[in-house]
Amino acid sequence: MAGKAAKSASKQAARGRPTKYKAEYAEQARKLCLLGATDVEMADFFEVSELTINRWKKEHPEFCKSIKKGKLIADAEVADKLYNRATGYDAPDTDIRVIDQKIVETPIIKHYPPDPVSGIFWLKNRQPKKWRDKPDEAPPENQVTPVKVVINVQDARKPGNAESESDA
Repeated sequence: MAGKAAKSASKQAARGRPTKYKAEYAEQARKLCLLGATDVEMADFFEVSELTINRWKKEHPEFCKSIKKGKLIADAEVADKLYNRATGYDAPDTDIRVIDQKIVETPIIKHYPPDPVSGIFWLKNRQPKKWRDKPDEAPPENQVTPVKVVINVQDARKPGNAESESDA
């Protein structure tokens, strides 16, 4: 009886299409993420749907970890480069000139000044409440807040207007 239950359970697990997942996909996914691939692009690479990629993340922990690791490293690298662009940096370079009919290569350090667009981008993403394009504008303290005033005008000459008769 127990053998039948085990066979039944294994038949249920075997239902549906067999998975296309292979163990080597974890390393391939990590490398794709290092190159900046999104889940949609990875799905295209593995010739599956994005839903399948998400299922593989749940069913194969090593696949999920590889993707997270690749994305984290890639994002950190881009953040570092963006920060350098925003603040300015120095980089080694080579000056090449022809002097007395000879090519002369001289190592130099080239300075790249801060890039304001990179700085703005960095700040808008790091501190969106402070640096967004349309900040919340609070009215100045001395500015009067508009108030809606409604005035009802009544003709005092109409008969039956008790208020106007008592005033007369």
